[in-house]
Amino acid sequence: QVQLVESGGGLVQTGGSLRLSCVASGSFSSAYVMDWYRQAPGNQRELVATITSGGIVNYADSVKGRFTISRDNAKNTVYLQMNSLKPEDTAVYYCNLRPILAFRGSGVWGQGTQVTVSS
Repeated sequence: QVQLVESGGGLVQTGGSLRLSCVASGSFSSAYVMDWYRQAPGNQRELVATITSGGIVNYADSVKGRFTISRDNAKNTVYLQMNSLKPEDTAVYYCNLRPILAFRGSGVWGQGTQVTVSS
């Protein structure tokens, strides 16, 4: 059974940086997709960044040039480096791990980590 644990959230001022981590434990497909989502109060969950087991990455337009997704296979960890943070980045951030052919939003979710950006 796969479990995901996010960490790294916190309170930061506008323009600051945070690095989120998502650690996966248990066995999972070697062909996978790890997505980072976020959800602000009153909003739907939004896909922020994606990385595949093959190293393909993709970003939402709202974070391109500011966020970087990466992975450390030896540590079963995916990171989301967030720079030049804005108040509109405030949300709970979740990671989601799924087999590469599974539908987006399926798979295993972490518990979320709160990111708050003050103006």
